[in-house]
Amino acid sequence: MNDYSRIEKVIRYLELHYLDRPCLEDLAKVAGVSDYHFHRLFTKWAGITPKDFLQFLTLNHAKALLTKSRNLLSASHESGLSGPGRLHDLFVTTLAVTPGEYKTQGHGVLIEYGFHESPFGIFLIGITLRGICFMSFSNDLSELKTKWANAELKKNQKSTGEMAKKIFSPDLKDKLTVLLMGTPFQIKVWDALLRIPEGCVLSYSDIAKIVESPKASRAVGSAVGGNAIAYLIPCHRVIRESGHFSDYRWDPVRKKAILAWESGPKVPKNN
Repeated sequence: MNDYSRIEKVIRYLELHYLDRPCLEDLAKVAGVSDYHFHRLFTKWAGITPKDFLQFLTLNHAKALLTKSRNLLSASHESGLSGPGRLHDLFVTTLAVTPGEYKTQGHGVLIEYGFHESPFGIFLIGITLRGICFMSFSNDLSELKTKWANAELKKNQKSTGEMAKKIFSPDLKDKLTVLLMGTPFQIKVWDALLRIPEGCVLSYSDIAKIVESPKASRAVGSAVGGNAIAYLIPCHRVIRESGHFSDYRWDPVRKKAILAWESGPKVPKNN
C-alpha cells in the first residue's frame, strides 16, 4: 500500500467517524502503521497534522474558507487585477483546439500518453505538441479514447514522465500549456477556475458571476464536471454553497485530499 492509499483510507474513516474525534492511535490502526510512523507519514504528505486535517473536514471550516476566498477575489479586483491567480504566479496557460479538431474529436492529432504516480494516486496524462490535452486520476484509457475519439494514441512513458514530474513539482518555474476541447462556455468556465489560487475555494455561483452568467450555476456545474484535465484545471477548488466538498468526478475523497494538501506549507512534498 503506497502513501496515498493509506491517506485515502484514513480520510474515508474520518468522514464516517469525525464526530467521535478519533485519536492518533485509531487513525494509525486504520492506516496499518505505528502511531509514530503514521503521524510522520501524514504530516509529511499533507503538510498539516492529522488533528488539523480533521478540522479541515468540518462544514464550518469549509464555509469560513469560502468566505476568505471570496474576500481575496474581491481584494484582487479592487487592486486592478483580473483575479487572484495574478497574485500567485499562475503557471498554467490555456489553448483551445481548432473548430475542426473539436468537430472531428481530434482527427489528425497525435497524443502521447502514460500512467504515472502522483501524491493522489495513479494518473493518466495525454500530451500533444501544443500541450497537455488530458489528465485523469485513472488507470485505463476509456475516457481519453472517448474524449479524443479520432486522435492517434501512442504510449510514451518517457516523454509523459518528464511532464508528470513538472506538474507536481513544488518549485515549478516553467509555464504549462493545456489544450482544451470544449464549447466556448465550457472553456470560459475552465479559464475561470484558473483564477482560484491554491488553498482557496469558490462556489458554483461564484464561478457563474466570474463568467458573467450569474443565473447559470447549473450550466457552470456541468462545465466543471466536464473538465478533462484534472488538477491543472482546478475543478477541485469548487464546492457547494453549503460547504460540502462533494461532486468530484475523480472521487470526493481525493478532492478533500488535494484541497488539504494545497492548504499545507509550500514545501517539497514527495509521492
